[in-house]
Amino acid sequence: MFLKRIHLLCLFSFLFAFNLSAQTYIGKQKDIDKILKNVAQFSKDVMAGDHEAIAASYTSDGKIFPNKKDILEGTAALEKYWKPGEGWKTTYHKVTPQEIRIVKKTAYDYGYYEGESQGPDGKKSQWKGKYVIVWKKVKKEWKIYLDIWNGM
Repeated sequence: MFLKRIHLLCLFSFLFAFNLSAQTYIGKQKDIDKILKNVAQFSKDVMAGDHEAIAASYTSDGKIFPNKKDILEGTAALEKYWKPGEGWKTTYHKVTPQEIRIVKKTAYDYGYYEGESQGPDGKKSQWKGKYVIVWKKVKKEWKIYLDIWNGM
């Protein structure tokens, strides 16, 4: 019985350690914390359907690379893209960074996203994928400069 507990303890320790090492954050902790806060706020803004707040999270020359669509650039284009269609809403949105690496006033972040949308007919659809973001520090604020994603 004692050996069984030791084996279980070792297994849980291994799983816990593996989970911690799955994310890599390199840079000043205050900058990492700001980026993580921005990531969480982005999800909140998506779920609120606040296309203006979403567009404001990008630099003024920010670009998005939506899956199977042209590159879009600038605040007006991003607001239009992120504006929910009539009767559509995102009921769940989560971004899970795997790595954030800061080099001076630029950072990159990659990982996975997942969510759920509800259409005008009440039908829900789930989606997930992977992403890469390039961040720029603009007047002490981290803003998204390049944002590319695709589904899985």
